[in-house]
Amino acid sequence: MLSVLTTIGLIIIGVLLFELIILFHEGGHFIAAKRSGVQVNEFAIGMGPKIFGFKKGETQYSLRLLPIGGYCAMEAEDDESDNPRAFTNAKIWKRMIIIVAGAFMNIVLGLLMSFALVVQEPYYASTTVAQFDSRSFSSNCGLQAGDEIVRLNNYGIGAYQDLTFAFATMKCRDVDGTTVAVYKEDCANELALALYGEVSENKESYSDKTLSECDTLLGEGVSKINVSETKKEAKGYYEEYFKKLFDTLGVKKYKIAEIKEQKTRKRFQSDMDVIRNGERITLKDVQFFTYTTADSDEPKVALDFYVDRLDKNFGTVMSQTWNKTVSTVRIVWSSLVGLVTGQFSYNDISGPVGAGQAVTQAASIGLETGFADAVNNILFMMMLITVNLGIFNMLPFPALDGGRFLFLLIEAVFRKPIPRKVEKIVNTAGLVILLTFMLLITVKDVFKIFGG
Repeated sequence: MLSVLTTIGLIIIGVLLFELIILFHEGGHFIAAKRSGVQVNEFAIGMGPKIFGFKKGETQYSLRLLPIGGYCAMEAEDDESDNPRAFTNAKIWKRMIIIVAGAFMNIVLGLLMSFALVVQEPYYASTTVAQFDSRSFSSNCGLQAGDEIVRLNNYGIGAYQDLTFAFATMKCRDVDGTTVAVYKEDCANELALALYGEVSENKESYSDKTLSECDTLLGEGVSKINVSETKKEAKGYYEEYFKKLFDTLGVKKYKIAEIKEQKTRKRFQSDMDVIRNGERITLKDVQFFTYTTADSDEPKVALDFYVDRLDKNFGTVMSQTWNKTVSTVRIVWSSLVGLVTGQFSYNDISGPVGAGQAVTQAASIGLETGFADAVNNILFMMMLITVNLGIFNMLPFPALDGGRFLFLLIEAVFRKPIPRKVEKIVNTAGLVILLTFMLLITVKDVFKIFGG
């Protein structure tokens, strides 16, 4: 019973947050229209049959049944009118402000949602390398502790979220498997695997003191391997610390794993720019920890280093709120560019159904640790959605706010509006295309859900 009530509660929270996004977007148009003296005939939240409403002045305010949108209906948005307060008769700069106000308010809401998430965190992740994992690949390719990462995978890094996005979009490639760097990676990796394998099988046999000593030895061994200039030197440290580790564990019989070289290896690799000692430098072909899982041979990438943390204070709360929102805007825009350039495919696009499933999955993951975490996960997803909505609406496509803004720009340049009949036809055609595209995406999302 409790789980059912929890689920219902999360659904209600999700719906309310989605309606809040619509309220901010349409509210942006509404406030700008009112301030510009444009007549607003109806302001509605939701679509479909009216649940209730009231009229104040010239405007009808409505709450409608279906929580899938809303609208701000202004007088003569696409038609000629003799009404001096009609949208089409307002000065062009006022119409421009009214059009962009919706997207602007979406970004404002994104900032508020970011703040609500950021202010809860005890501290924040920076983009400066603090130390490396014992199985790190990047430490063998020039990256050093203290480096502030400012560009990775041709993507500017201003926040930790940018860093994770750059990793998520990085491509795996074949690299020369005979280099010293790859050999050192293998030595460090095998040393760590040998220790972890022995400890996991006989964990109860070892004291905390012994495990701590082994952890220290592993760090020492990996550090020496990482700074080795030749394969021979790396192999020497590998064998030396292999023996030291197993001697410390008290294991009498063991076999030092052989380092096997291959002509090519699968690696996630990229150039990166870092700030080191106040100077910006470029590191070429930095490789990152690449692995496969038991259920898939598809290579995956992991951050193989830790970053410095930023203490929480008023300044970091404000800067992290801003950085998180800006980072989200950039990620959404980069994703749209990726769709155009072919970096992402049709299967990577989701509509309302796919977004709803993503929100549900995020909430389910959060519930594993608590109701508050589930709410925060929903809040984060809604932050992505509101920023996405703001940016997508401003694309210069007919029927979108961006398309209408483009018409206004043309009118401003040529000092003559596009014929309303032509504008209406173009917007109607654009709307049909958008609805058809949305239908196809929805069908794809439904098949994806039921097809696993």
